[in-house]
Amino acid sequence: MNRDIFEDLFVLEIANNHWGRVERGLKMIDAYSKVVRFNNVRAALKLQFRDVDHFIHKDFRERQDIRYIKKTLDTQMSDADYGVLVDATRKAGCVTMATPFDEASVDLCAELGVQIVKIASSDGNDWVLIEKIATLRKPVMVSTGGCSLKDLDDLVTFFENRNTPLAINHCISLYPSEDEDLRLNQIDFLRERYPNHIIGFSSHECRDWTNSIAIAYAKGARTFERHIDIEANGMPVAAYCSLPEQIDTWFKTWKKAKEMCGPPGDGWRSCSRPEIEYLNALVRGVYAARDLPAGHALTDEDVFLAIPLQKGQISCRELMRGEVLLHDVRADAPIDIGAIDSPYATNPDLRRVIEERGI
Repeated sequence: MNRDIFEDLFVLEIANNHWGRVERGLKMIDAYSKVVRFNNVRAALKLQFRDVDHFIHKDFRERQDIRYIKKTLDTQMSDADYGVLVDATRKAGCVTMATPFDEASVDLCAELGVQIVKIASSDGNDWVLIEKIATLRKPVMVSTGGCSLKDLDDLVTFFENRNTPLAINHCISLYPSEDEDLRLNQIDFLRERYPNHIIGFSSHECRDWTNSIAIAYAKGARTFERHIDIEANGMPVAAYCSLPEQIDTWFKTWKKAKEMCGPPGDGWRSCSRPEIEYLNALVRGVYAARDLPAGHALTDEDVFLAIPLQKGQISCRELMRGEVLLHDVRADAPIDIGAIDSPYATNPDLRRVIEERGI
């Protein structure tokens, strides 16, 4: 499975914050695509699709006291309107992505050419919807909020059997979430249980745009999601939504975390030249404790170790005892690699390292 599409991908969840207005959705796409471009990151602007006329039972359409029904009706959009927003996302250089909440909306994903499909936390065991999504043969992302381990195992196996790239986001379905709710150690669990999949972090925090993403990245999360909004048209901004300047901070913190963590942790790192040079300055060199004649085999009494280490001089790392001197060495002088009969002297790579280090 090619999971590269999820690597270092940010998902900016527009959800229903367009409030059913194309112009407001376009303002959001414009504002956030600029933040994405200025930070030189790869991001998806994600919409939510619902076939509202069939999604809500006709007998409950007037129930304004049921929040989910009211907001769904208040933010309803036509397929053509969604097409305008998807096209604007594409033109802005961002990845197109949507969460379909019903089967007709899956068809809309296909019609509009959406690149990635999201399975909402609430639909992790809605197999009618999941099987429909699988027919798209598109990369899928799923959030784990409220999902049982059995359901998640089944979902992973289902998409693995279809060779469909699947990203799995640790998610706490509390809107908003406090720091103590985050349970970021779940990222460790997911990485160990599903090693063939990108593990991500979907966050609904209201107080922090730095610490959690740094910790999540250090733990191995490689895709990240937040709800976004703008201050416009007098519409309220929910506590779990981020504004453009907060997403800018989020991106910059991720870059700093990536810089500090360095290359992947599945292999031993290579030391940089400045680090090697710094450490070499602390290594003791081998010096003659007295005048030593050619042909003499070195013993502990013949040498002493001291800084600084000089170019070409053997160090405490190479001293093997018993080396035979090839020429005389005066007292207090450094014992050079060329002065001893040693395997180091005949290995060109090792000899070059010794000759180039030190002062």
